Amino acid sequence: MRKILFGVIITLVVLFTFKYCGDRKEDKIILQENTALIQEQIKNVGKLVVTEGHFSEVFSYKNSKALFGNFIEAEKKALIVVNADVTIAYDLSRIEYQIDEATKTLRILSIPKEEIKISPDFEYYDIQADFLNQFEANDYNEIKETVNTSLMKKIEASDLKSNAKNRLISELAKFYILTNSLGWTLEYNENPIRSPEAFQDIKL
Repeated sequence: MRKILFGVIITLVVLFTFKYCGDRKEDKIILQENTALIQEQIKNVGKLVVTEGHFSEVFSYKNSKALFGNFIEAEKKALIVVNADVTIAYDLSRIEYQIDEATKTLRILSIPKEEIKISPDFEYYDIQADFLNQFEANDYNEIKETVNTSLMKKIEASDLKSNAKNRLISELAKFYILTNSLGWTLEYNENPIRSPEAFQDIKL
């Protein structure tokens, strides 16, 4: 009787051990599958998110030069029409992140800032220049700098940047949807992200 009882106990211990090891192995496989799925999602989101805009502006350029002790004033001027294509992009392949399998947490460490690219097309009209004050490379450089400064102010005042950020947020929200569906936690700057809307308040 004792031998039978001892045999039953040994059998139960062996079965329990196999089941425990099997459960541990299954949990590990699921964890690895989830980790691979998250990494694949990050790879898919890691693209260039671009918002495009177009601006037109007319500039008047004027430059005067005093000669011979202010006895003569040589003037040059031009009318410039600028058509500029503007893109605001987020290179999401540069997102820095950390996957913590132990706590089932995806930590976004940093998100790249927007890249603003201005591609202006210049058309010069009514160019007038005195013989002693001709247009030079410095004049064209000054015009380009003035145009870029003016266009940047227009971009800041427009809804182009907010539209670009909204597109960024829609991409980042995919991380929350995935981690939430897997029972993982999403963090940014050590703060838990508890909803897709929480990305609205993040500071890049």
